[in-house]
Amino acid sequence: MNILQDNRSQNLPWGMSASPLIVDDKVIVLPGGQHNSSVVAYDKKTGAPAWKALDDVQAYTSPMLVNLAGRRQALVVSATRVVGLDPNTGSLIWDFPWQTANGINSAQPVLVSGDQFFISAGYGHGAALIEVRRSGEQFLARALWETTAMKNKFNTSVYYEGNIYGMDESILTCIDARTGERRWKQGRYGYGQLLLAGDTLIVLTESGELVLVKATPSQHSELARFQAISGKTWNHPALAAGRLLVRNGNEMACFRISPD
Repeated sequence: MNILQDNRSQNLPWGMSASPLIVDDKVIVLPGGQHNSSVVAYDKKTGAPAWKALDDVQAYTSPMLVNLAGRRQALVVSATRVVGLDPNTGSLIWDFPWQTANGINSAQPVLVSGDQFFISAGYGHGAALIEVRRSGEQFLARALWETTAMKNKFNTSVYYEGNIYGMDESILTCIDARTGERRWKQGRYGYGQLLLAGDTLIVLTESGELVLVKATPSQHSELARFQAISGKTWNHPALAAGRLLVRNGNEMACFRISPD
């Protein structure tokens, strides 16, 4: 099945990058169709359409199954807003405007609590902490704070012990999740990616270096650094069973990082 053709949609300028989301008996995808087919669910066994929703142009993020304000929902970022959708019916639960100058949203939202998530975008836009609250039968979303101290271009931040760590464009930054206040900004790693492993940030830099940084709000503290692969590296690393996998357009490598 070609979800673009099936929903009369156009591909994005840099190509669709949203992963499908399987929820119960459905597969939720983001074709970005302009005829109530921006977000579409199919039966995971037969491929038959289950529901279609919205008219938004899509972004470069993947749908997420979350529980916000006590309700299970699909969290979706489009080119112009963030929405919560009922995964069973596709009905809109709430929305919050979120648009860059170019309509490009690439970083995934990061859950902070049972009713709050962090979202960020590059191109001079910034970040916000969004709270979803229930009011009677309705759900409302509002920004608790907004800041330009964190601008995730296409690299998602991580949350750890009350602080958010991520790339402000190309520089590693720590901000207080409660207030949005910047704790520190240091470490020019290019448009790299990062993972959280225990209390350590694993940073894969744009030049292919691996850097271990202590996840602490007190200061930027590098623990180790070495060249892992060569060439421009925008790909996200993966961690499984004590092994770290990294790759780019030229090569890939696997490193054992567990003590045994």
